[in-house]
Amino acid sequence: MVYPGFSPNSFWNYQATCEVVGARYSAAPLGLITVAALLPETWEIRLVNRNTEALREDDLDWADVVMTGGMLPQQRDVKRIIALAHGRGKPVVVGGPDATSSPEVYEEADFLVLGEVEEIMDDFVAAWRAGSRTGIFRPTRFPDLSRSPVPRFDLLKLEHFMHVGVQLSRGCPFRCEFCNVIELNGREPRVKGIDQMLRELDALHALGYRGHLDFVDDNFVGNRHLVKPFLAELAAWSNRHGRPFEFSTEASINVADDEDLLTLMQDAGFFALFIGIETPDRGSLIQTRKRQNAGRSIEESIRKIYRHGMFVNAGFIIGFDAEKDDIAQTMIECIEATSIPVCMVGLLYALPNTQLSRRLLAEGRLHAESDRVASDEDADQCTSGLNYATVRPQRETLEDYRTVLRRIYDPAAFFSRVRRMVDDLDLSGRRMRQPLRAVLRDLRSFARIQWKSGLLDRQVRGPYWATLAHTLRRNPRALRIVVSMAALYLHLKPFAVFMDGRLALRLASLDSAAGGPTFAASNPMGQRPARASGEALTSGIASQACR
Repeated sequence: MVYPGFSPNSFWNYQATCEVVGARYSAAPLGLITVAALLPETWEIRLVNRNTEALREDDLDWADVVMTGGMLPQQRDVKRIIALAHGRGKPVVVGGPDATSSPEVYEEADFLVLGEVEEIMDDFVAAWRAGSRTGIFRPTRFPDLSRSPVPRFDLLKLEHFMHVGVQLSRGCPFRCEFCNVIELNGREPRVKGIDQMLRELDALHALGYRGHLDFVDDNFVGNRHLVKPFLAELAAWSNRHGRPFEFSTEASINVADDEDLLTLMQDAGFFALFIGIETPDRGSLIQTRKRQNAGRSIEESIRKIYRHGMFVNAGFIIGFDAEKDDIAQTMIECIEATSIPVCMVGLLYALPNTQLSRRLLAEGRLHAESDRVASDEDADQCTSGLNYATVRPQRETLEDYRTVLRRIYDPAAFFSRVRRMVDDLDLSGRRMRQPLRAVLRDLRSFARIQWKSGLLDRQVRGPYWATLAHTLRRNPRALRIVVSMAALYLHLKPFAVFMDGRLALRLASLDSAAGGPTFAASNPMGQRPARASGEALTSGIASQACR
């Protein structure tokens, strides 16, 4: 099994953060180790993760068959793996979300396993044993997750990762036009049994893993009446085992509407949520069918989550058809009003086989071969995006993107948001027991962060020390979170600088092509040049759009 590499230019790789905390990559490959658990026990399996280690010729020579697959940003490396395996005479099985959405991209693969695998891996194994060396396997329905096995966590080199993923549910009840989750996993969230999920935690605990576990669910609170009993049992399990893990996940913003749910998550040991805010522009939310975010105070929703001891990372998107010319300013105001330090701001990308891509295709606006990754520079929706003809002039969209990144990742702005988040976080009752080796690892990481953020970087050290002092005065329990934010900023600041340079080139390219179309044929990227200093946002101002 070979997990394909991501581009080093991706927002999500967090390489500088990994280096400072002593990890090789941020997250472990949960999909492949779940597939591994569905294969016959007599099959010997090796796992090579190309984000953390090299794939050697002797690995391929040892194998009878190579299994790989991943997401759209991994497409080019999947195709490299296919070529490497075929070069050693080995058949290749490809699966995962990108192959499921765009099987035609992987026509050189010997086998395609499309969709969720729980109910089709037996068919593949039977075909292999019968001598077949090609085939396509598709499920006829979304599988019952009670059939999903405990993943083969033993195949992972756990020390390589900042965190390990587990999964309670699949699917999301909402209809966001740009999202491929409902195409891949459906709109009816399916949830594993409580005992089944706790067995996965038992397996990781038995392997000696301690620390950060991320529930990689499409929407952890998509089926609240089934999740709540699990959270109660998770809290009891954690208490019995000495609180060995702390949890994060992805959830829709309506988690803030359920006080009991937030309390259950806090009691179970959740410390962070990723929430797709996408845009403060109500018209864009309505147009793109993300109605759960419209008609609410985003600021108050986020602060409710803070008051339950969980900080928020958020996703934002620029490029919706309905967005207005002031989107950069209103987005910055929303980010400042909610005091969210880490914001993944990207350009809209019409993912293959989504409502959005089908609409744009029908309107004649979708670029040709938008399901193909043209180069290794296509890291994610930050470095790529706008694979369609935009309603607003593309230059304006790109300039707005540039403005947002410049402003929110300025050191003073970033650490100001951290301080205001600290003021709202209620961490009373938060505890996690760590073995001595983990404590020593954290101390080493703390020393490296002090050196890099507190001493080396002249732009960062003032805001960083001010934030540490503020935290010690106002909420000392949050010190570990603040240091973690500084570690993340070691990645975010150079990423923003990198993007600024790329976007400057892209904008120059548009200028040189003046008189041509208002949209680029491939991989447009954007940020806006800094506006006049008089437009600088006063920290803490809340826009009406964000409210």
